[in-house]
Formats: sequence, structure tokens, C-alpha cells
Amino acid sequence: MCYDETMKIAYLDCFSGISGDMFIGALLHAGLPFEQLRAALETLPLDRYRIAVSREARHHISGARFHVEFDRDDQPSRHLPEIRDIIRQATFSETVKDRAVRIFEALARAEGEIHGRPPEEVHFHEVGAVDAIVDICGTVYGLEALGITSLHVSPLPLGSGFTTAAHGRIPVPAPATLALLKGFPVYDSGVEHEMVTPTGAALASGLGDSFGPMPSMSVTAVGYGVGSRDLPDRPNLARIVIGDDASERADHMVAVIEANLDDMIPEWTGHLMARLFEAGALDVVFTPVYMKKNRPGVQVQVIAPPHLTDALMDLMLTESTTLGVRVQHTRRRVLRRTHSEVDSPWGKIRVKEAIREDGSRSILPEYEACREIAAETGRPLKEIYYWIMGLNRP
Repeated sequence: MCYDETMKIAYLDCFSGISGDMFIGALLHAGLPFEQLRAALETLPLDRYRIAVSREARHHISGARFHVEFDRDDQPSRHLPEIRDIIRQATFSETVKDRAVRIFEALARAEGEIHGRPPEEVHFHEVGAVDAIVDICGTVYGLEALGITSLHVSPLPLGSGFTTAAHGRIPVPAPATLALLKGFPVYDSGVEHEMVTPTGAALASGLGDSFGPMPSMSVTAVGYGVGSRDLPDRPNLARIVIGDDASERADHMVAVIEANLDDMIPEWTGHLMARLFEAGALDVVFTPVYMKKNRPGVQVQVIAPPHLTDALMDLMLTESTTLGVRVQHTRRRVLRRTHSEVDSPWGKIRVKEAIREDGSRSILPEYEACREIAAETGRPLKEIYYWIMGLNRP
């Protein structure tokens, strides 16, 4: 029996920028049930607001316009700990809660850098109001509800001019928007309008697994999220394209996090590796190095999905003795893989199959499956490995 690991992926096409309401509108138009979204958001301990969706068009292209409506104009501002507590009280999955909290933490760090304050002391205004909490939680929930396992994002068009915020007139792009988009591809849209909001920037940078052209996929759904304004030179829409990843190979943006350790108790490194994998690291490597004054040390390298960067950096600073970590975003290419079972002299064994670009396949042993057979039969582990690898002979 073969289990194909084809994933449902999505491409967020931000030809007119991105905001939180446009992102949710695109998900709704692509098939996210509105009543399901409303029921999930109602578990947030917030009141005096309503959500609604309507069908509108921009330049004769129709889509879903998502609204957050208020019973009062003076929305309260909040600090990060209060927002964390609000999200944690909802009945979303732990994954949704964690991702939403991390997005708000990224916003807090960006605002803190601008205002010279620690993240916990940042006094949110626009992004702490009900609509930002709804937009962020609703977007993260919607991606999970639609079964999207990987999100790819187009380069982001930035506007120019000025906009009015809680602290007065500020330049466009907003300082928080630019802080959130460090390391991500952007370009000048030529439009004097805020094309990417801070909430939109936080969602794109926090949820995107790669930034660039649309990945290869078999399209299953398309949704358009309608923006609040009409733009003269383009339809003010965000488009999401959802499909099955059927490519033979896939390019992904990953974060590479590194630190050098020369004063850590050796037994702690195993604990550090285990904690990093538990937190979602794709790979963890320890390399012996010689540091200043010829002190022997260990270089820790972690490969991770971009949206886990901050959480894994915090974990390294907490669980190791390093005083700083380095991070860069780079591209990796992986072969598509499937899982299957093969008949062997010792019964059925789970194996992996790697599928190359030309369609050829290689059978690879699964360590745990081989270890279980070795333990049950008393046969050497390497004998089981060699038998499976022999299946690749012409």
C-alpha cells in the first residue's frame, strides 16, 4: 500500500498588496465556510463586534469582502500579555493559537524596535484592537480549516505617501510594515496608498513558507479577497490559489539558525536537540569547531520553517548557554516522497520512496521500522538495511 505525501498548498498573490481583511476574504471566497469561521471566532473572549461577508467587485472581478463591525468607535488598546491571554482562551487548535501568538509577538518586536521599548511593554493601538485580533486569528484558523499545509507568497508591492495612525501622520510603508518585511522581497507599486498594512505584513511574513513565483500545483480552488478602496491602476484584491502539490521537486524557503557554544555541559546538547525537534525544527546539526583562544566548541545549526524562526531562536537562547544566535533565510530543494510497505523475509516493512525529477524512484529504509524488525527477529540492523537498499538494483 502506498501513501502519497502530496500536500495541499496555496499561493497568496498580492498584486494589490495585502491586509488582514483581504486575506480572510480570499479564504472565504475560496471555500472557507463563513458560519464555521464565525463559530470559531466567537470563542475569543471579545464582545461588541460583529463579522460579516459580502460579495463585491473591483475592476469587474468579484470576490468576498470581509467586515468587522463595531458597536462602539473607541476600541481599547492592549498590551501583548493581554492579547496572548485572549487568544489562549479560544477553542482553536494549539497550532492555531501558537501561530497567532507568534504573529502578535513579531508585531510587538517590530513596534518595540520603532518606539524603543521591550515587546512586553508595547502599547498596541490599531493592531491591538478587535479587528486585528479577529483578522490574525481568523486567517490562521482559515488556513488550517482548509487543510493548507504550505503557504507561498508573491513579492509584496509597497505604496508611498502618508497615512494617519494613533500617533499621527506616518510615512507609507508604515515603519512596522518595513520592520516586519526585513529579508523578504518587496517592490515599489507606484501607488500613493498603503498597499501592505502592518497586520498584512505580519501575516505574510509569519505564515509564508516561501516568497517568489507560484509553485507547481494542480489548482483546486481560487479565491479573491476584496480591499476597502478602489485603486485606479489595478483591482484592489488579494488572490489565493489553492491546489495539490504534484511537483516532482519543490523549492522552499527555510530559516537557518546558528550559534556557537563553548561553555555548555555536554549532556545538555542532547536535551537541546530534542527540544528543538519538538518545537518543529526540520533538522538539527552539531558540528565540532575551534573558537577563539583555540577553545573547542560546538556549532549548532537548525533548519526550520520561516514561521518558526522566532520561537526556535528564543528556545536556543533559553535552553543553551549562547548569548546570541544568527539567522538567515535561504532556499532548499527537496524530492517528493511517498510511504509504502514492502514484503520482506521478516514480514511487511515500512519504507520511503524518493521520486526524482525524471520520475524514477529510490526505496529508502525507515530507521524505526528496521529497528523494530531487528528487535523482534534478533537479526542485525544493517542486514535489514542492506536488504531494503538492494530493492533498488536494476
